[in-house]
Formats: sequence, structure tokens, C-alpha cells
Amino acid sequence: MNSEGPATNDGLRLLPFRGLRYAAERVGSLAAVTSPPYDVVVRPDGLHHLESADPYNIVRLILPQATTPAARHRQAADTLARWEAEGVLAQDPEPALYVYEQRRGDVLQRGVIGALALSEPSEGTVLPHEDVMPDIVADRAALMRATGANLEPLLLTYRGTGAATGATAIIEQTVQRPPLLATTTEDGFSHRLWSVTDPADLAAVHADLTERQALIADGHHRWATYLKLRAEHPDPGPWGYGLVLLIDMARYPLQVRAIHRLLHRFPVARALAALDGAFRVQRLSVPLPEALETLAMAAADGNAFLLAGDGAFHLVDRPEPELLARTVPHDRPTAWRELDATVVHSTLLDHLWSIPDTPEHISYIHETATAVEQAERTLSTAVVMHPVAEEVVRELAREGVMMPRKSTSFGPKPATGLVLRRLTEN
Repeated sequence: MNSEGPATNDGLRLLPFRGLRYAAERVGSLAAVTSPPYDVVVRPDGLHHLESADPYNIVRLILPQATTPAARHRQAADTLARWEAEGVLAQDPEPALYVYEQRRGDVLQRGVIGALALSEPSEGTVLPHEDVMPDIVADRAALMRATGANLEPLLLTYRGTGAATGATAIIEQTVQRPPLLATTTEDGFSHRLWSVTDPADLAAVHADLTERQALIADGHHRWATYLKLRAEHPDPGPWGYGLVLLIDMARYPLQVRAIHRLLHRFPVARALAALDGAFRVQRLSVPLPEALETLAMAAADGNAFLLAGDGAFHLVDRPEPELLARTVPHDRPTAWRELDATVVHSTLLDHLWSIPDTPEHISYIHETATAVEQAERTLSTAVVMHPVAEEVVRELAREGVMMPRKSTSFGPKPATGLVLRRLTEN
């Protein structure tokens, strides 16, 4: 049974739960059944790759394939029920918090996975920083209703002391024990998971987090989905909580990367023609790493982007001040008005290019090389962005100002499929 009681708003309240996990002996390998988060999977190439990796890959739950949305959600629910009946997925015997570690080279990230009491943005406990699209929230909510499960954690960060006290002390003690599972995914990251069930350890984590405020690093649509479903289930219970991974940024700083825009069936020549006189444009006949270095130098002085898709890179910077004054909304703080994503959406997409922000016209790609390759293959345009500083993200979030959606990509992101959370009993 779920162990959650009434949700309260006294800081971050992270509760243990009975994790639903793959039985290692029933699958080819744990690495083969995992996936990146649903919105990072590049479709259709990445989707097909994951589906072929193992018949039980988690992508069959988070991105089911069928002819209609209702059929997709029903298929995911049926698949989940079948896997549980076959013993491929099984719930742990007692509620636990889960310490999770990711490591690759010099990158080390550790945090705690649990069921977080949900709070509204106005309460200031969990701070979103990006807008969401209602149709995506509606789709994820329908999937969650159908499956009765949180299929993947969203990523939250908080600012602790950085010292080995409180929740961090429990994490550091826990990783000295043998893990529940350990695997290495094809991206080179090793993943380890431990359960924390000792009442004293759980109490120490609880006491530490009640004074914390969290920033949504990744998973704004999932957070909005949690809130939507809680409103549908107002009585105390499991729908008042959502599956999250909490990371102390002071101890384990995340990397902040950009998310790039792929403009379907919009060739680079057409994009450049519309910029004539509005921005400075320079053609760069250099490899991608050098083009990104040039972008970083230009971005230090103002708005700058790369356009790609015709075999070269085009640095776009130094927008006309009058154009920005005319196209960027004036009802937000200066930091928001100066964001690259703001200028891309308000000035380029809305004004100069007249491209609607819909999936038919724009895809959001996390990997730079993938965005460029897809643009060249489909005669489209990739808008390569420069990352936003984490301090800017956090300050805007504290002010309650939403950045344009897909403005940031915090990472490394948790692998999907290591632990799920049941909302209903079978």
C-alpha cells in the first residue's frame, strides 16, 4: 500500500514509498531497459533504438506507440499490468527513500528519490522557471491516469550547506553499502541505487529538507501534471505527491546546457533572408566545436545564436535595439527581456519568421550535434543556443517569472526505469 498521509506545506516534505523496480533476472540487462526522460528521446530514431534494445524497455510505458492518444495510454496501462503480472516489475517490500548516484569521469551526482508533497508555485516551496504547453500536460496526465503510476522522476535542486550533514550525511553513509542495483548505460554513465528504510535516517532527511526551497531543474510538464492530477483527487492520498529526485546543488552542482530549436521545413536560406538588417550575420566555415566557441564569445556581449542546416554555421548576433524594443514584451524584468530564448521566440519566431511554437513546426533537441544533423538531413534550420547561467534561472524563479519553455537543460538527468512509483493498487 502507499504510505502517504495528508500533504502539508512545511518546506520540502519527501516521503518514502514502495518502489516499483525491474527484476534483474527477468530482463536482458538493467541498462537495456532504461531510457532518457520522455522529452529527451529523439523520435523516431531514438525511440526505435530503445524499443529494439530490450522487449521490456521503459520507453514502451513513457512513449507508447499507437494510432490515437487514448490507444497509446491504454496500451501503456496494459503493458504495465502485464509486466507486473509476469514479475518483470515488482514493488519493494517496504517504503523507502532511494539514494541515487550517477557518475561519468569527473561528473558525480548524488541525490534522494522520494514522493514529494505537492505545493503550488504561490507557496514558494517548489519554484518552476519555465512555461509549459497545456496539450503536453493533458497528454502526460492522461498517461498517468491510465497507468496509475509515476513512471519517471522529475529533477529538483536545492541549496544546502554543501557539508556532510542532514540529508547529505545520510547519502554519504548510504553509498558505503552495497547498492540495490548498479548498471552502466551506453552514454557512459554508471548508475547505482540504494534504499533507505531506517527510521532515524528517514527522520534526518525529513528534518533537513523542511527548511529547503527547491528549483525545478527538469520536468516542468511533469510537475504541472502532478498538480493537475492532485486537483482531480483532492482527498489526502498518493495523488498529493509526485516522484522526484532531489539534488543539493551546493554539494553536487548540475551542468546547465542549452536546448536547441529545430525549425521543420524552414531552410537556412529563408531564415537568413528574413534577418537582413535586423541582426549581424557571419558565416562560419569551421567544425562544430569551434563554432560553439565563437558563439560563447559572442553571447558574452549580448544575444547570439548559431543557425545550421546548410553545411555551415551562421553566427547571428548584435540585434537592432529598436527591433528588440518593438518585439520583446515590456511587462517582465530586464533579465527576462535579455534572455536569448526570449529574443528567439518574441523577435525571431513570432516577428521575423512567423513560425508557430507547435510540434508540427518546431522540435526541441538537447544534443547539439543531433540538432545540426537533423537540420541538414531534412533541409531545415537548427537554432543553436548558448546556455543560461544557473544564477539567472534561480533569480527569475524566485521572482515568479517564467522563462520561455525549453530555455534550459540541467543535467545529468536521471535515467528512467530504475524506480517507478505506483499510485493505485493493481
